[in-house]
Amino acid sequence: MVSSIREAFNASFTREKYDDFLKDMDSAHPGEIEFRVAETPVFIDKAFAAKVIKACEDIVDVIVRPDFKQLTERAIPPQDHIPGEDDHTQFIAFDFGICENEDGTYVPQLIEMQGFPTLFAYQVWHTDVTRRHFSIPENFDSYLNGFTRESYLEMLRQIIISDKPVEEVILLEIYPDQQKTRIDFRCTKELIGIETVCLTKLRANGRELFYEKADGSMQKISRIYNRLIFDDLDKQQLPEGTINIRSDWDVEWCPHPHWFYRISKYTLPFIQSEFVPETRFLSELPVLPSNLNDYVLKPLFSFAGQGVIIDVTPEDIAAVTDPENWILQRKVKYADVIQTPDVPAKAEIRIFYFWPKGSARPIPAQNLARLSKGKMIGVRYNADKEWVGGSQVYFEK
Repeated sequence: MVSSIREAFNASFTREKYDDFLKDMDSAHPGEIEFRVAETPVFIDKAFAAKVIKACEDIVDVIVRPDFKQLTERAIPPQDHIPGEDDHTQFIAFDFGICENEDGTYVPQLIEMQGFPTLFAYQVWHTDVTRRHFSIPENFDSYLNGFTRESYLEMLRQIIISDKPVEEVILLEIYPDQQKTRIDFRCTKELIGIETVCLTKLRANGRELFYEKADGSMQKISRIYNRLIFDDLDKQQLPEGTINIRSDWDVEWCPHPHWFYRISKYTLPFIQSEFVPETRFLSELPVLPSNLNDYVLKPLFSFAGQGVIIDVTPEDIAAVTDPENWILQRKVKYADVIQTPDVPAKAEIRIFYFWPKGSARPIPAQNLARLSKGKMIGVRYNADKEWVGGSQVYFEK
């Protein structure tokens, strides 16, 4: 997006340099990066960066409202009400498309958000390796809000571990070795020092949870860095004897599972901002828009884009049996913003917000980006394409 930097980057790019970059990316945990890593970062100037942060803060204004829990109570499925919810999430991820207004100007538009972790540790590694192989201007950084690599990791460590012994804190996932995000689990262990544990390996003694260590001893768990997505969990065939993680256990959650639902697509209809596309609960639409082709139909309780209908028809609407669990969101026009050797790529930015204990508001810390040349962001829309995939933004300081 900064034309002079883009031109210089593209002019100096070679396949050999990219291959060396990929080998280095793979070197820390060989074979664990299952997604495509893009050939280029995204470079964003101060003006657009300010729009992105303003967009995030507009949404944060809603999240910090005193009545936010009341507003989002219905977001939590009845079967997923879990004891121990705290005052706020520790993490938020905001996804924005880099879009184009009718006058041709670029503007961030919120696509989704989640009160849930993302690739927080992996992106540190991504930043390290990118700077080793590509020329990144000194006045551009992937860290936000004055964070450095060291201060970012220190805050992440403090939030995840809190005041607990590090050996009593785990990253919890279901079948972690099968997850496409497992590279982040490896980086989290390396950078934060906590073990990744599969849900099926948990054991209980009364209300206390344990897992078996490599040496055969049982380790008590007092805090869970939660990476479980319950929609995914419910699709799994769990072995007999797997504990019911929804029960009242003597553990702290980081973040508590309720925040995955509270800060999600469900929140979008409550936000009024120039950076948030018009969004309505399907159940609250008195009449359908005549221009349905300008909208996207999304289920509230799904993840990774599953169930999204891009080209909506009246028949699609009529087929919905639970309209209270769907939203209709105005489409946005992704800009062909990243110049590449063949056709331009579209970009989506994910801003990481951390919310330390005792802070009145969460704060921006880091980011990732995804590049696409398909109809949507995602692997299945970009098969056999180049200059697409996972990346990150370098913001002008």
